[in-house]
Amino acid sequence: MLWDERIGRRIKLRDLHILLAVVQTGSMAKASSQLAVSQPAVSKAIAEMERALGVRLLTRTPMGVEPTDYGRALIKRSTIVFDELRQGIKEIEFIADPTVGEIRIGSTEPLGEGLVTAAIDRLSRKYPRISFEVVQDDPVTLIRELEHRNVELVLARLFEPIGEHMKAEIFYSDAFVIIAGAKNPWARRRKVELAELIDEPWTLMPRDTFTGATILEAFRAEGLEPPRATVATSSLSLRNSLLATGRFLSTRPAATLKFSSGYVAIKALPIELPTTRRPVGLITLKSRVLSPVAQLFIDCARDIAKSRPAWSGQRRQN
Repeated sequence: MLWDERIGRRIKLRDLHILLAVVQTGSMAKASSQLAVSQPAVSKAIAEMERALGVRLLTRTPMGVEPTDYGRALIKRSTIVFDELRQGIKEIEFIADPTVGEIRIGSTEPLGEGLVTAAIDRLSRKYPRISFEVVQDDPVTLIRELEHRNVELVLARLFEPIGEHMKAEIFYSDAFVIIAGAKNPWARRRKVELAELIDEPWTLMPRDTFTGATILEAFRAEGLEPPRATVATSSLSLRNSLLATGRFLSTRPAATLKFSSGYVAIKALPIELPTTRRPVGLITLKSRVLSPVAQLFIDCARDIAKSRPAWSGQRRQN
């Protein structure tokens, strides 16, 4: 298949955009409405691409229009093409005005309240016209968002080896600590043994989550039966509210408390769970050229991480 004869002259970005819209909506009629073009124009664009490539890109099913294997292959590459074009436009805008731009960051919730908050605060003071969008979820979901190019970078605890198409930079190593509300009597104790806390009211991540299971195993590693969670929830705000009552105990990555100034009402007890120590850092796609704003954010986050010597000690994993 010759580029000049079959591809370069006959497939346009507009046609690829139409194909993406058809697949996303599952219907040519819906795609034409979304794109504000006629349905015959949509059908014509798809037909011309199929003739140029010599394969069927779409197939009709009782549920609507779906891509064939050929269509999925083209869509996968088209997504990268449009993403790179967006990145190019962002770079042009940044060159024209380095004080403006936008970035979409993937982050776990604890890191969002810690390192990500600290980096956004510092960067937005220097560049007040930069816009930040933060997507918070578990590491597995965030990695999927990164692969789909829905976020430019991910900040998370690194639990498993990453794929060869990604690269990771470790900012620091961190372990979970036991925390209590400032009004909790345990918060005033200078010396606390883990065994003393087992029968206290606890609010923890659900045991069927990765973090929840990791915390339970940390107690067993100390020769203790894990505490019964009076309240099991994935909601960080609910756990914070329960801690504020002065009755409950919970766990949190140690660095989260150090990076954020918003935890004056939460105290870390002098207990670390050593088996929970994991590297924390940045994950990006090797093949993706980051926008200038993304690079500014990375440099800022790296600098903040370095300023906390207790968790610094960077190394790179490719």
